[in-house]
Amino acid sequence: MGNTKFSPFGLCVKKRLLDLGMTQKELEEEVNKRTGLFVDAGYMYKILTGQREAPKIAQAVREILDLPEQEQHSTS
Repeated sequence: MGNTKFSPFGLCVKKRLLDLGMTQKELEEEVNKRTGLFVDAGYMYKILTGQREAPKIAQAVREILDLPEQEQHSTS
């Protein structure tokens, strides 16, 4: 995959998943259930690396993982 650069949000998510012993796949499934939006590994990767902004999905991730609110930064 090369040199993956996670955004600050992506790093928080990855660390929290490790702390909780939860997989990214489990997170994706929970986001799907809570939001009704389709999220797969590729889309989640783009969110976690800052290539995509998805406020509803990011908010669901924060709620599921009990992460604090943070400012959304433009990724352009």
